[in-house]
Amino acid sequence: MSLVVADTSPVNYLLQTDLISILPRLYGKILIPSSVLLELQDLGSPAAVQNWANSLPDWVQVQSPLTAPFNASKILHRGELDAIALAEEIHADLLLMDDSAGVRFALARGLTITGTLGVLVEAAQVGHLDIEHALDKLQQTDFRATPSVLERARMLARSIPPVPPRR
Repeated sequence: MSLVVADTSPVNYLLQTDLISILPRLYGKILIPSSVLLELQDLGSPAAVQNWANSLPDWVQVQSPLTAPFNASKILHRGELDAIALAEEIHADLLLMDDSAGVRFALARGLTITGTLGVLVEAAQVGHLDIEHALDKLQQTDFRATPSVLERARMLARSIPPVPPRR
């Protein structure tokens, strides 16, 4: 299985859409930093997100980075910084993150990233969900994406998934 680290946003949206079960189906275990867990448990989070975060499934492991966060706290939140640091430390195969500033920072550091839409596309490509149903549910949240981005996700979801490189 892959080493996958998740930031708050993809977990949050997959919980709000009741599609969180695709994470272990796609990736097995998911690692989240304790700062991400705290963000999910925050009283401002939807009740379903708080409840899930207060009773994590077996396939979620909380692991904080050993190194101090980067000096980017003016542009990134603590959860994003910790998720990037953890992904680097464990040489993660994938980082789940939606925030554009966080994604740019992580890409500049050489990490492989996908976000909520990428997870949904991958799940649709391998037959775990119907992309139209998933996007309808996602659009009922505060997730923001342009119509052209959503159409691109539909198109990619219907394509044949790429063959992963051999290790």
